[in-house]
Amino acid sequence: MKTLKIALDWTPNVNHIGILIAKELGYYKQHGLDVVIISPRDDNYAVTPGKRLELDDADFAIAPFETAISLNNKINAVDAIAVYAILQEDISSIAVLASSNLTSPKQLDGKIYASYKARYEDKIVKELVKEDGGTGAIEIIYPDKLGIWNTLMDGTAHATWIFDNWEGVEADHKKIALTTWSLKDSGIPYGYSPVILAKKANISHHKTEYAHFTQATKQGYLYATTHPADAVRILKSYLTTYDLENINIEKTLEVTIPYIGTIETCGLMDAQRVDAFLKWLVAKELENKAILTQDLYSNELLGL
Repeated sequence: MKTLKIALDWTPNVNHIGILIAKELGYYKQHGLDVVIISPRDDNYAVTPGKRLELDDADFAIAPFETAISLNNKINAVDAIAVYAILQEDISSIAVLASSNLTSPKQLDGKIYASYKARYEDKIVKELVKEDGGTGAIEIIYPDKLGIWNTLMDGTAHATWIFDNWEGVEADHKKIALTTWSLKDSGIPYGYSPVILAKKANISHHKTEYAHFTQATKQGYLYATTHPADAVRILKSYLTTYDLENINIEKTLEVTIPYIGTIETCGLMDAQRVDAFLKWLVAKELENKAILTQDLYSNELLGL
């Protein structure tokens, strides 16, 4: 058995369901792979997934597409490349409590935003505010990553970035009304999030194993779309007590399934969509033009 490690971007949740299914149903083992799943819960996010990839602590890392850009353009560049899009559409939002009476992004001027400290996150949120007519003068705080959602709930922050299919479902389950703004509705052509990243050099040395991993992962995600009850059962076995008690897990999968894709599109990244996001980053002077010609994603391991 070849051991491969994947570093999750968060504690296990519905976005990881295909990986968990592939492990539990033996799809990885069928390809001679022993897949080890690394959760941020193991070290309270002391090491990010991108850093684990950089240090070769993991063969794969789950992160936003921006992480591929960031790793390739740091001083000690890392040859990271996105190889799998977990969701075919962006289903994340900037969220505020409806009770805050903040009804548009421009009203975030002067308010507190709880950030995950991702490379472009703060600037993207400020651009969201500017697109709506604000100045982008928001106050940024950096709480403990695994506690960021709680800062919105307890009033420490006015806004944060959420996944509609996880925190959004939790809020609905608790009957907490949210007001949310998606980037695409504000004219920001956001890329894919989350994606699975690997290193180009590692792909070159272990192409067969990495392709088998990616294709077995796709099999897991497709299984979730056709066997939701079994998928939920598997997911629940990985969840924290908090998540099991506070989130309608069946609902999270129901919301997610339309964005997993079909046998033709599952995992796929579209060139035009990636290009639009890269050009937007350059136009807003968040990155230099070098990113427009960099090799930042590939569908090759999907066998397409």
